[in-house]
Amino acid sequence: MREIDHKLDDALRAEESELLRQIGEGPGQVEQSLRLFTGATGWVHIVLAVVQAVFFFGGIWAAWRFFEAEDVLSALHWGLPAATLILMALIIKMGMWPSIHTNRIMLELKRIELQMARGGRG
Repeated sequence: MREIDHKLDDALRAEESELLRQIGEGPGQVEQSLRLFTGATGWVHIVLAVVQAVFFFGGIWAAWRFFEAEDVLSALHWGLPAATLILMALIIKMGMWPSIHTNRIMLELKRIELQMARGGRG
């Protein structure tokens, strides 16, 4: 009976070691950002990324026109929308950061659960 227990324990250790190796040190920043576009809320992040890009490029275009303006009124005409669009793009981008941190915390919790299932070994 003990021999079977040892074989099962060895098989579980090998499987757990493989899982821990796959988890590793965690994904890099780019991989974490790309993970936002998958899963149940992936479509929301895709829409946010598209809107953020439209606002950013619209802001850059308006800023270009601002710097080409020759009088104060036309500079205000392009400068205020440029600042507003670029700030809106930044706000949308910063709104995605909590999702990245949530994913990072969930990965760490899974790592802790695996270690607890191992009985605190390793």
